[in-house]
Amino acid sequence: MLPDQRRRKILELIQEEGSAKVSHLKELFKVTEPTIRQDLDKLEEEGFVVRQHGGAYLKSIPNQVRTMSLQHTTNMDVKARLGAKAVEYIHDGDSIILDAGTTITEIANRMEHVKNLNIVTSAINIALTLGSHFNTHVILTGGEFKPPTLSVTGEQAAKFFDNSMIVSKLFLAVTGITEDGMMTYPGLSDIPLKKAMIGAAKEVYLVADSTKMGKVSFATLGNIDMVQHLITDAGISEHYIRMFESRGVNVIIAM
Repeated sequence: MLPDQRRRKILELIQEEGSAKVSHLKELFKVTEPTIRQDLDKLEEEGFVVRQHGGAYLKSIPNQVRTMSLQHTTNMDVKARLGAKAVEYIHDGDSIILDAGTTITEIANRMEHVKNLNIVTSAINIALTLGSHFNTHVILTGGEFKPPTLSVTGEQAAKFFDNSMIVSKLFLAVTGITEDGMMTYPGLSDIPLKKAMIGAAKEVYLVADSTKMGKVSFATLGNIDMVQHLITDAGISEHYIRMFESRGVNVIIAM
């Protein structure tokens, strides 16, 4: 991997996790600690991160947490349409899991009219949004705080789903979907949690805009056979529609 490529992957990981340690990055990228320190120094020079002893954290984190704002806020008009379409599949009395992130937050922002829901989420901002709804029962998983997504994550969050919990629907977010149908994600800490969520749901709705198609991130969640539905936008190519449908995934286009 070329240095620029490695730094781009490191930044993507830090933008997802909020911070990273030199020792961890060294193992992930199979390079020396001095090389990682140079990468982090370069990212600090470019204004993305703040160096600290043993690692670095995302420069925008303090303001994001104070203002309860999310990291990935591009393509929001499309994400809003995906959120509105997803709500059409949530009915009074449903038990659902809502993943974290900007697209899933757009679902939560449009659920005022749905009643008597049981909602499990790892997203603190979503719990606050839905917790004020009358006749809505919100359960927040435990775990380690992840500032960029205002959520909790890690093995402790995943263990929440160990007690034979079964819900009707999961609305899942990923960062990328490869040409051969693998779902990818920039951070490792969310992988056990997302897999546990998938295991607890009768139906999985993957909510991903068309810019996610062909994008490859650091960690692999699994292939699209793990989901039953894809909610996306009209920008998705025929190649990806055929690939999803050939794998038994129902493709839903939000117009």
